[in-house]
Amino acid sequence: MINPLESKIAAPYARALYDYSNAQNVTHQVTSDFQNLEVLLAKTQDLVDYLNNPIISSEAKHEIVVKILKPQLNEVTFKFILILVSRNRINILQAVIDSYLKLVYMVASIKMIEVSSAFKFTNRQKNTLVKKLKQLTKAREVRLVLTIDPSLIGGFVIKTDSRVIDLSIKGQLQQLAKHLDTVLDI
Repeated sequence: MINPLESKIAAPYARALYDYSNAQNVTHQVTSDFQNLEVLLAKTQDLVDYLNNPIISSEAKHEIVVKILKPQLNEVTFKFILILVSRNRINILQAVIDSYLKLVYMVASIKMIEVSSAFKFTNRQKNTLVKKLKQLTKAREVRLVLTIDPSLIGGFVIKTDSRVIDLSIKGQLQQLAKHLDTVLDI
């Protein structure tokens, strides 16, 4: 989870990168780099911990970034990350990625929707859900962020913007329990 202070600091960096990448006509490549980086950072907690460690020097972080990320990234994305390292802001990289992608998705009318389910969706179920969510949100494209939560028992929970649609068995049981509490209090 990204804290609000990091998001506030990251927003101007993300906006500046978006404006620059747009002017250089590389927005698509930078967006792709950030989507891939998001996956890489989620899988390599050691790298995240290393980059976030305030005791490690900027020079050491610079070396690691060059060795690990340079071959994988567009030149604009790579130089931007080096700027974050030199300004001791590499610790907000995840917040910058998050802010940048939200900005790109908003401009492109892509809706980010979180879906928690008790079980993994099949591809057919995902496609059906995406079609229905496109209709409901009137977005040109929908990007699902899927998480598995066995405590839901069955069904799923959809979160988008400030709306939550709870279609889980756990949610239905909680509603039933509240209803029974009010009926039995009489």
